Amino acid sequence: MNAVWIAAALLTAGFVGWPVTALVFRLARTIDDKADAAAGRDGADDPSADVTVDSPAGDSPTAVDSPTAGDSPAAGDRGNTVNGDITVDAGTAAAPAPGGGPSATRILRGGAIIGVLERLAVCLAILAGQPVAIAYVVAIKGLGRFAELKETPVAAERFIIGTLASMLWAAGVAAFTKVVLLG
Repeated sequence: MNAVWIAAALLTAGFVGWPVTALVFRLARTIDDKADAAAGRDGADDPSADVTVDSPAGDSPTAVDSPTAGDSPAAGDRGNTVNGDITVDAGTAAAPAPGGGPSATRILRGGAIIGVLERLAVCLAILAGQPVAIAYVVAIKGLGRFAELKETPVAAERFIIGTLASMLWAAGVAAFTKVVLLG
């Protein structure tokens, strides 16, 4: 029976953690938007926003990470995402954007896959009684993203928010499983 609880914990930590992290990103964006409104700034084009893009008419957000979304934002999008990856102006980037539009550089590519793997590793480390392994996960993730985070300050904020939300979710699921379900 323990194997079933461990498998359920890993699946919950790994795959249910994505919507939880996306909710945290949305909450952070809401807080940032309120702060921008109070300061008289328009934060709508902030690339640190979550993986949704607000339509210009102020309608509800539109997801752009679906398989049918193509490689560039839809016509009504603000242009800060490509297939769910946030983008910034490329400036001197060598590769033009797909579709011949203005060039943009994706930041934090592969974050969803890395997040799933991170949550699985954190949950497994706690369930195995090896919390020190979490330090390895953080170190590998930080070193792998260091150059990108150094070049794009907006990515650093998103990286920190995503990592903390993701790890807290995985640790909470693992702790609940270990204390309550496995006794």
